[in-house]
Amino acid sequence: MQKRTLLYEGKGKKLYTTDDENALISEFKDDLTAFNAEKKGSEQGKGALNCQISTQIFKLLESKGIKTHLIKTLNESEQLVQKCQIIPIEVIVRNVATGSLTKRLGIKDGTKLAFALVEFCLKDDALGDPFINDEHCKLLNLIRDDKDIEKIKDLARKINTILLEFFDSKNLRLIDFKIELGYNPQGELVLADEISPDSCRFWDKATNEKLDKDRFRQDLGKVKMAYEEVLKRILS
Repeated sequence: MQKRTLLYEGKGKKLYTTDDENALISEFKDDLTAFNAEKKGSEQGKGALNCQISTQIFKLLESKGIKTHLIKTLNESEQLVQKCQIIPIEVIVRNVATGSLTKRLGIKDGTKLAFALVEFCLKDDALGDPFINDEHCKLLNLIRDDKDIEKIKDLARKINTILLEFFDSKNLRLIDFKIELGYNPQGELVLADEISPDSCRFWDKATNEKLDKDRFRQDLGKVKMAYEEVLKRILS
């Protein structure tokens, strides 16, 4: 499968057309961004690590009945994926309070939530990706069907249940994560984008050491080493 035209470039990936109109090549970048791209950096090899981590997680989810856009991994930093109509919503699942949740609601950092909290953000950099609710989604026509709101929440919680158990077995706490969903060529709702330390918060189970992009956000250093540690544990 050959790369053709650059279709889209985001903060973490480039998407290229291929000979198949329903398939794209997703290339993971080494760029690091935070705070709506106000803070920028780069870490050589980060893209390859995210590609490998996301591949393993998507394969796990596929084995548990979660449909994804992944067709196959082409090399250490590229995937062949289904071309999807991406829903312009970032779906956030939180198990432990940290980051923006503590600032918005005053919940003490590190507090385990009574249940998995599902939140939505509008994918719009110009607006700063604002938090939105179910009615906003309907008002802005972000979904095809009103029932898809509940489908999205249900899918997010199923993914969370699978990942909580998996990462616990790898001595990692899944604090929260962000996913993107889309409609594939068959019209099915599927998991798209990636699941990686760029889009998740992972804390070491014993020490609560941060092993994700917070190391970049908070200037903790050793970003690549943290990502390497996550991949090592996933493959163990």
